[in-house]
Amino acid sequence: MQDHLIPSSPSTPTRIRRRRTQEIFPELSKVDEQNKYRSMWIRTYSSLWMLISIIIILYLGHLYICAMVVVIQIIMTFELFNLLRRPDEDRCLPGFRLLNWYFFFTGMLFVYGRILSQQLVNTVTSDEFSYKLVGKVIKYQMVFCYFLYISGLVWFILTLKKRTYKYQFGQYAWTHMILFVVFTQSSFTVANIFEGIFWFLLPASLIAMNDVAAYFFGFFFGKTPLIKLSPKKTWEGFIGASIATIITAFLFANVLGHFQWLTCPRKDLSTGWLQCDPGPLFKPEYYSITGWPQWFPLKEISILPVQWHALCLGLFASIIAPFGGFFASGFKRAFKIKDFGYYIPGHGGFTDRMDCQMVMAIFVYIYYQSFVPQDYSVEMILDQIVRNLSFEDQKALYYRLGQMFRQRQLENY
Repeated sequence: MQDHLIPSSPSTPTRIRRRRTQEIFPELSKVDEQNKYRSMWIRTYSSLWMLISIIIILYLGHLYICAMVVVIQIIMTFELFNLLRRPDEDRCLPGFRLLNWYFFFTGMLFVYGRILSQQLVNTVTSDEFSYKLVGKVIKYQMVFCYFLYISGLVWFILTLKKRTYKYQFGQYAWTHMILFVVFTQSSFTVANIFEGIFWFLLPASLIAMNDVAAYFFGFFFGKTPLIKLSPKKTWEGFIGASIATIITAFLFANVLGHFQWLTCPRKDLSTGWLQCDPGPLFKPEYYSITGWPQWFPLKEISILPVQWHALCLGLFASIIAPFGGFFASGFKRAFKIKDFGYYIPGHGGFTDRMDCQMVMAIFVYIYYQSFVPQDYSVEMILDQIVRNLSFEDQKALYYRLGQMFRQRQLENY
């Protein structure tokens, strides 16, 4: 018994010390095991509630999903603003907290004004006055937002006090960091939603799948630590989750690709049910299977072209996106906190759940704009002509098109 009580040397491995502790105090290991499973069940129940809520919002449509994203952004911003709050300093600066939110909503007006301008125009096309008014607002939206920002800057300078310079400039920099790293990246989620709920749901599901798979693979098989920033992450969980995520991406894309409600892009801000002809990405391609025995019933398989794109999304979600979580882990260690918030039992705050989603959202937007074939409709091009060209320019375009058509007819004859 005395041998067990001899203190371990600094070079003794952690596992040996843990094993000796468990041998001396077996009841402690039982408590740890109970807490481990209790935490797992709390996390599971919270995940189920989140899943049910998201399914309901998905059924309601594009605008409700966008509203959910905006609410999550506001909660995340609130959680991050509170990290650097000093009550004593804030009491000396009445109204200073409003300034942070002023910059946040100015940024929101600018970003969403750019993203949703086309949908807003398409919503008011039936009324000529509203159409012209919205056109003018969109044309000068950047100028309006710029002067709002400059007004906020002047407001900030006028509130500077001698003994709080460092705190105030720290808050100013912190606010802009939140706008750039958190808000701007997550705002691309809204742009993805209007291209089709598919481009929101699939990436978000892959991140959730990767997170759940990493947790359970690590829970049951994890032995080798992955990264010091997040001690609970293991190589077994990382590799197992990567394989599961890539397979899920390929199969789940086939399932989602058969629902028009998910694949049709939303061109306006209405809430009606969507119907559209499936684009080439969502039309199945059939591949015959050769070399199988005659009795084998499956002669061909159908694959949607979007499934090949889903593999790229799955690869990113499993290998690169987790580093958003590692970044958040390092961030929390720097501030010596366990979680960013407490709104989701077993998970922490919304920022704890959205760290990887933000990285994924901007990747999906860039990937879609760069590698996915775009479908430009006649209505979209006409709308751009009416909004951006003067009447004289429109007439010149009309005559030029007429000349081109006549020239082509002569060539054909």
